[in-house]
Amino acid sequence: MAAIDSYFICATPRTGSSLLCGLLASTGVAGRPEAYFRVPDEPVWAGRWGLDPDAFGYGDFVAAALAAGRTDNGVFGAKLMWGTLDRVVDGLATVHSELAGVDDALLRRAFGRTAFLHLERDDVLAQAVSWLRAEQTDLWYVGCPDANGRDPRYDQDGIADLLRTIDAHNRAWREWFAAYGVRPHRVRYEELAADPVGVTRAILDALGLDLPDGASIRPRHRRQADALNQEWITRYRGRGVRLPISPTAQA
Repeated sequence: MAAIDSYFICATPRTGSSLLCGLLASTGVAGRPEAYFRVPDEPVWAGRWGLDPDAFGYGDFVAAALAAGRTDNGVFGAKLMWGTLDRVVDGLATVHSELAGVDDALLRRAFGRTAFLHLERDDVLAQAVSWLRAEQTDLWYVGCPDANGRDPRYDQDGIADLLRTIDAHNRAWREWFAAYGVRPHRVRYEELAADPVGVTRAILDALGLDLPDGASIRPRHRRQADALNQEWITRYRGRGVRLPISPTAQA
């Protein structure tokens, strides 16, 4: 029996969360983590699971997500961006009103023994540049079918806005963990990108999960950053703009 029932990858955009989801799913024992609770995608998931996309109960939606996101050992995985967490706990509060306002209790009621992974990126400027390009082009991963074909353009103010958002969301995650006494397993994007198999094995160990004999850990996404990303990074740094302190440095 697994040591946990569920886990959440807690992140901000462009920290390698999709890469990590694919790696964990490939193990066959760490659930099938996806962004099940992202509000714009809820109707799509609901329709896929046989629910009415325009009128589904949140309890039914969570039950369907659990069924879709579990592996045979009963472990469920999902990823949450900051802001998505509010949607989940607010939705759960409509089902378990007696626990409204107690986020960790709501999550445990719905998802059982729940662990948390906190995924951050040290190079927040590279993160902001990647995020801006993805927003401009709708190309969130190589081969993304929703890409709009537009050429990305350098936007210093847009990068600055995203740097502030990243800093605020990283702080919010840390404050939430502290408020509920949660000690997440911390994952750095830079380490994940350099050694995806090793980092995934370390996560399995932290979750108390064993990789089955003969199983292999395989990524389903590949790195998108290219020379244009580096050009924008160099250009932004050349303006002498003060950058936020990296999450790791603040910890």
